[in-house]
Amino acid sequence: MSDNDSKQIDDVTAKTSGMTLNTKAKEFKPTFNAKAPSFVPRAPAAKPAAAAAAPAAPAAVPKPISIGIGGAPAAAKPASAPVPAVAPAPREEAKPKKESAPAPKPAAAAPAALEHVNEEIDAEEDLMLDEHFKEHLNVIFIGHVDAGKSTLGGQILHVTGMVDKRTLEKYEREAKEAGRESWYLSWALDTSQEERAKGKTVECGRAYFETTRRRYTILDAPGHKNYVPHMLSGAAQADVGVLIISARKGEFETGFERGGQTQEHAILAKTAGVRHLVVAINKMDDKTVEWSKERYDEIILKMTAFLRGTGYNPRTDLTFIPISGYTGAGVKDRVGSACPWYSGPSLLETLDGLQTIERKINGPLRIPISEKHSEQGTAIISGKIESGNVKLNQKVIIMPDKLTCEVVGIFGEDENSAENEKQSAVCGDNVQLRLRGVDDEAISQGYVLTDIKNPCHTTRAFDAQLRILDVKNIITAGYNSVLHVHTAVAEVTMTKLLHKLNREGQRSRAPPPFVKQRDACIVRIVTNKAICVERFADYPQLGRFTLRDEGKTIAIGKILRLARPNAGTASAASAAHAN
Repeated sequence: MSDNDSKQIDDVTAKTSGMTLNTKAKEFKPTFNAKAPSFVPRAPAAKPAAAAAAPAAPAAVPKPISIGIGGAPAAAKPASAPVPAVAPAPREEAKPKKESAPAPKPAAAAPAALEHVNEEIDAEEDLMLDEHFKEHLNVIFIGHVDAGKSTLGGQILHVTGMVDKRTLEKYEREAKEAGRESWYLSWALDTSQEERAKGKTVECGRAYFETTRRRYTILDAPGHKNYVPHMLSGAAQADVGVLIISARKGEFETGFERGGQTQEHAILAKTAGVRHLVVAINKMDDKTVEWSKERYDEIILKMTAFLRGTGYNPRTDLTFIPISGYTGAGVKDRVGSACPWYSGPSLLETLDGLQTIERKINGPLRIPISEKHSEQGTAIISGKIESGNVKLNQKVIIMPDKLTCEVVGIFGEDENSAENEKQSAVCGDNVQLRLRGVDDEAISQGYVLTDIKNPCHTTRAFDAQLRILDVKNIITAGYNSVLHVHTAVAEVTMTKLLHKLNREGQRSRAPPPFVKQRDACIVRIVTNKAICVERFADYPQLGRFTLRDEGKTIAIGKILRLARPNAGTASAASAAHAN
């Protein structure tokens, strides 16, 4: 051992001689801290001057060494001068321990878990989209009576192969025997004897067809003003509208003027949430028209001005097409040489070219019930999925009566058979659901099938923004009318006129004493029974409505706020929607 090594050992002995030992320890055993950096002695020969001066700077030696003694930690004597030099060493070693503590790890795990959940949701949504890879659209045919809605629908079923040639020949033969030879195409949709005898659609007819891009449901709305409530039930399920206008001289004017259904149907379609309207100028092959461009431009000019006032943007929301529903020109194939001045797409090409509609596939389940019946003691309901998705064996609840049941069968509206049963259906689909655990007599049209965890709100009072369309006199508090919202119908009373709106949408400070035609206002509405509705901002299809009185539409509106329980709501949860 060299002289320098002996001096270093003597130095350590001198510096630790003043420390006290634990009296309870069995044996004194000096130990080294395993977490401390390993001690690597420096070569003393490299710096003899520094080694000689080591006693003057005692902190240089113990700095890389951590010494522990069995039993309780050693305490330094305050009177001893060398102790403060040793004491800082353990404190310097304690700092890395605090920094390496595992406390932050749970916080870092939360984003990872959230990311995992998001990946599972995305994967589930992708699986749903794969199962339902063809987008489904509900297309409602609207327009004045005798505009050719049912005939056009029958022609579409014919050209897409949904009605075979033999069936069509049968309809043609039966129509000829009844003296209604030109009506045979409409009989594909008008199936009842009453409709075929009168040549008028009474109920909202349904039919289905597919193209290479989409699946479609045709909703053939009745054109007569007496059957507007049936038209409203169909419009509540529609995604796209086809406004059919007769170009025949006299027929367009009759439908478009005051009292005709062309204007009212367009307004009701906009209120029901139909964002895009295809305006099909029908009967262009008529003898009074003969594919006249002047007649076509005249109709477009008048319709564009009216539809702009209804709320449609002519550039983005409207498409005009000349067609002949009876001959099929412009329906599937383009009109061609019959109409040399028009080179645009056909009706089916236009529908296929519409933008994809955003669907709330993973939102809370909402299915307004449009029809219900029973088969072999099992309740079956029909409706359009407005939000979310439904799966086989899923537990659901029917509001507002809180009827809990289980989905034991899922079918398309045209495929109610065991071999066509589906495992799931998504937002936008029209479905028939077999339900177990509920009686069909307990279900009514206008009820909503929803999630158990997130049910639809039920209320008997709400605040709404109205636009008065057509009323004979003024409207004051206490006015009674009939409410149409999604598939529900209820009698209502305007109990309060809260605000009147100016053209900029600003509210009046004081409640108005009355409102009149073309006014916009905010009112409190109370229903005669509990209904299932939502705020327009949350679920537009369940938050927009129309008010009718004396056989005509007097106002359209949207729900702004569901009233608190003390204002007439049936559910305390409605208060959460207060502004």
